[in-house]
Amino acid sequence: MAAPLLFETDGPVATLVLNRPEKMNAIDSATLRALRDSLARVAADDALRVAVIRGAGERAFSAGADIGEMLALSESGGMPAYMDLWMSTLGDIEALPKPVVASVHGYATAGGTELALACDLVLCSDDARFGLAEIRIGVIPGSGAALRLTRAMGRHKAKEILMLGDFVPGPEAVACGLANRCVPRTELAAVTADWAARLAAGPPLALAAAKALVNESAEKPLPEAMEDGLAAFLRLFESEDQTEGMRAFLEKRAPDFRGE
Repeated sequence: MAAPLLFETDGPVATLVLNRPEKMNAIDSATLRALRDSLARVAADDALRVAVIRGAGERAFSAGADIGEMLALSESGGMPAYMDLWMSTLGDIEALPKPVVASVHGYATAGGTELALACDLVLCSDDARFGLAEIRIGVIPGSGAALRLTRAMGRHKAKEILMLGDFVPGPEAVACGLANRCVPRTELAAVTADWAARLAAGPPLALAAAKALVNESAEKPLPEAMEDGLAAFLRLFESEDQTEGMRAFLEKRAPDFRGE
């Protein structure tokens, strides 16, 4: 049996490939555990600076949770533990002090949209189809999508997506804040590689600080959030990366950031 997740590296970029194309990369417990293990591996390796998540095959990034497994778990009473695994996995993505890029093609529905929402940047192709259609089976997304959607796009658009359950095409996903950029399918891999390379060449400490501020401080009262931002700025000014960045600017050369 093929591994549910592939771990590939190219220099400082780790690519985590959802590898169940015969099931449109539906995410089961084994996939979630493999994602958590892979994220821990990225976190522990200083040589890896960026993680990319994509789906195998031609049809989907991920069609969401494995419904067959969910039905079995609902009958056996295992849903709370399963949903805790989902929440923990998405939390690991947000807590990883390195950028995580979702590279989305085809269907990215239900849990596929939830997974993309947890990532820092979302690139999608023009054939991408996001959506949270859980309302059609009488439930709502269980892994935080309602809150992440609201923070990304505001209450009214979030309610539209959650309550109607319609597909959101790639260009519309960009317009409403669900994705950063939509490109032709033939260009998705190249644009993903370009963004990953640019992030990998960036200052690791500053990237981690920017990610943490957006994820952790944006919903705090403004004075407290501003203090968090200032404290992070001042900490970065004590780093060797900051010195290297300023010297490189004055010397008109590319900086060599080392996360120090």
